[in-house]
Amino acid sequence: MVKAIRVHQPGGPEVLLMEDVDLPAPADDEVQIRHRAIGVNFIDIYRRSGAYPADYPFIPGHEGAGEVIAVGEKAKSFKVGDRVAYVGALGGYAQARNIAADSVIHLPKGFSYEQGAVMMLKGLTAQYLLRRTFKVKKGHRVLVHAGAGGVGQILCQWASALGAKVIATVGSPEKAKIAEEAGAKHTILYREENFVERVRKLTKGKLCDVVYDGVGRATFPDSLDCLAPFGMFVSFGSASGPIAAFDIGLLALKGSLYATRPSLFTHIARRRDYEAMMDDLVQAAKRGFVSLGDPARFPLADAAKVHAALESRDTSGAMVLIP
Repeated sequence: MVKAIRVHQPGGPEVLLMEDVDLPAPADDEVQIRHRAIGVNFIDIYRRSGAYPADYPFIPGHEGAGEVIAVGEKAKSFKVGDRVAYVGALGGYAQARNIAADSVIHLPKGFSYEQGAVMMLKGLTAQYLLRRTFKVKKGHRVLVHAGAGGVGQILCQWASALGAKVIATVGSPEKAKIAEEAGAKHTILYREENFVERVRKLTKGKLCDVVYDGVGRATFPDSLDCLAPFGMFVSFGSASGPIAAFDIGLLALKGSLYATRPSLFTHIARRRDYEAMMDDLVQAAKRGFVSLGDPARFPLADAAKVHAALESRDTSGAMVLIP
């Protein structure tokens, strides 16, 4: 038996319940991991609330890091005692879990468990956004919504290191400072300023080549007005709620724009892509392009409080749960 957070019905943070659950031996293609740190992400809120489907009851959480404590017969790339991290199927909010070996990577030397638990979903999200969805290069003008968030800070760091001019929207002066320290050349207080007008002014009317939007409803369709002709709108999350259906002709009216809604799990579906993306992320961290920092730590039992704080959008940076 292990302690785990389970959800029996969709709802608010109060549906996150700490319970004892059985942990069987891993299947042939699985490894069993004792968690040292568990990543917390907005997708966990989408699952908990019912916005994303799940079979009840379920254990939330898609990323974590820890030690291998048992290995299935076919999981020959791992052995007991290995330090590992993963992004994959639900089941992370637990003291220990089984997961497909194909979802697991060896945690590179020099990376803590806490860093491992946040580099997977957040770091790989930034990787596919900057390096695969729209390949950011020197001179590009980039708008990052929620620039002080977990993914937002990595986007600001990495895009700036690639030579882009980064503009970030944030919710407070304190968050503006965080985004600027992460590499944003300019910040916009979206609660006090019209971010479209500010983008026009900051770019002298040239607008942006790409908008990375993990906010959703609150920033759309205004984000399209921040794009230069042929620019790309990249929606990768919906912290404020999903974007409603819209007439695709709007993209033509606003400058022959491109719009996409990618998913990390599609990008990492093939193991060779997963490994290549991880290598790129690790190299970016080693070169100082990305700093994974020291995420805020909370006990696993406080998962409901962490969800409430994250959902309020009053948090900044990455957070992990410690079993």
